[in-house]
Amino acid sequence: MQKQTLIMLAFIAASLVMSACGGAPAAQPTQPTAQPTQPTAQPTQPAAQTDGKLAQIRAAGKLIVGTSADYPPYESIDENGNFVGFDMDLIRAVGEKLGVEVEIRDMPFDSLIASLQEGKIDAVIAAMQATAEREEKVDFTIPYRMTKDAFIGAGNTTITLNKPEDAAGLTIGAQTGTVQEGWIQKNLVATGLTPADKVFSYERADQAALDLASGRLQLVLMDAEPALELAKQNGLKVLLITEATAEGGKSIAIPEGASDLKAELDRIIQQLIDDGTVKQLQDKHGLP
Repeated sequence: MQKQTLIMLAFIAASLVMSACGGAPAAQPTQPTAQPTQPTAQPTQPAAQTDGKLAQIRAAGKLIVGTSADYPPYESIDENGNFVGFDMDLIRAVGEKLGVEVEIRDMPFDSLIASLQEGKIDAVIAAMQATAEREEKVDFTIPYRMTKDAFIGAGNTTITLNKPEDAAGLTIGAQTGTVQEGWIQKNLVATGLTPADKVFSYERADQAALDLASGRLQLVLMDAEPALELAKQNGLKVLLITEATAEGGKSIAIPEGASDLKAELDRIIQQLIDDGTVKQLQDKHGLP
């Protein structure tokens, strides 16, 4: 009996030892390691795109226009300092259709294209023709008026001209940077018909008219309508009106590549032609 009791106690002791050696299993995480619940934020919109020229003008509420205000009846400054003339009225009508204010800046004609390229102005209206040379630098709207040129002389001149080439050999002036200056250089100077020292360029057309009246020049070549106006103001004589020296119609110059602005201005100009506004302005300023 005692022997059986000892054996049983030994068995119980062995069981307790084995249980203590085995121990509890290692604790395991009850949840996986926390992961981000949302992906890294991504931009919801693409980067802002540069607005077109038309949108910029409308956002500013202003169209800044360059001109050379020495060319009546297209553009000049009256005794009160106001910009007046056919072009000035036309660009204000364009601004009204655009829904913006028009700010006009006066500058020499030959600086207008550069000012447009440099972003100092938004457009140019200055009885300007859309020549191939100019179109390499800026863009143009559709023409708002077709062009004729005129040769003018002093009031007492005996010169007669039947065609532009009859001006060969005579002392002649034109405004710097104009189509007329280009025609003189190409057709009279480059061909040897007129010596280069007999050709004079002027920053302003009215300066050329004054030199003509004083006898320093024999001829001036310029747009027909300003020629008629300056002839009347300075006692000069219109000798020949011709289309042979012109290169096309008068247009508004705009920055190169401003396709949105061109499309809108083309639409407005055509509308102003169709509804009779351009004709009314021509009549107002005595343009044929």
